[in-house]
Amino acid sequence: MKYIKLIIVFAVSSLAGCASLGSLENVRNDIDTVKTRLFTIDKDLASVREESKVSVGAIEKGFKADVAAVRKMSADIQATIDSTKGEMQALNGKFDDTTIAVKKPVEDLARYREDADKRIIALEERILKQQALLDSLSKKMAEVAKAKKEEPVSAPDSLYLKGLDSLKAGEVATAREQFNKFIEQNPKHDLAANAHYWIGETHYSEKNYESAILSYQEVIKNYPGKEKVVAAMLKQAMAFNEIKDSKSTKFVLKKLIEGFPKSEEARKAKDLLKIIK
Repeated sequence: MKYIKLIIVFAVSSLAGCASLGSLENVRNDIDTVKTRLFTIDKDLASVREESKVSVGAIEKGFKADVAAVRKMSADIQATIDSTKGEMQALNGKFDDTTIAVKKPVEDLARYREDADKRIIALEERILKQQALLDSLSKKMAEVAKAKKEEPVSAPDSLYLKGLDSLKAGEVATAREQFNKFIEQNPKHDLAANAHYWIGETHYSEKNYESAILSYQEVIKNYPGKEKVVAAMLKQAMAFNEIKDSKSTKFVLKKLIEGFPKSEEARKAKDLLKIIK
């Protein structure tokens, strides 16, 4: 029994020792497992930290890139605004120049019209004075004719021819008196237009151009179908040219060319137009 007890005690002790060694081994294994898990966790944490750093760096880099892009866009927009302002200023300047350029011809035209009106008024005044002088002269001639009413009246053609002879001889005043007398005695004669024309020639030869213009106008206005009309228009234009009235000169010459394009006077009128300024 004693040996059996000893065997039983030994067996229990062995079993207890085996149990203690097994538990210790299990504990060690558990610790190793925990250590392994802790190492894995540390490694995972390190990886997470590294990834976090990379992600934060990428985000920061991307943010900086976005900020740079926004700044560049802002600078481009500002540059575009400045360029647009410059173009607007240039356009405003061109608009102002265009406004001035358009306004100037209008002002020049207004001044030209005003000047032309003044010249026309002055010419009308001179014509009225010459007409008054002519009326006065006609009145005196009528008085002379009345005083000589008892003198025999010459044949109309004869009186006209005397006027021509006096004009050819250079007796301008005498010729003018004879032509005036012819017109007074024969206002409806076929040669009345010619007589007015020659009266104009007497004034022209004396450089009394205003009176010449009036005499030529008598032919143009009162005898439109007569041959002397064309010659009267040409000489009237030349008289206007002598008094430096280029506008009236051109007007009469152009009217002559339009009305009598195939006449010799029209050819001369074209030549005269070329030299008038």
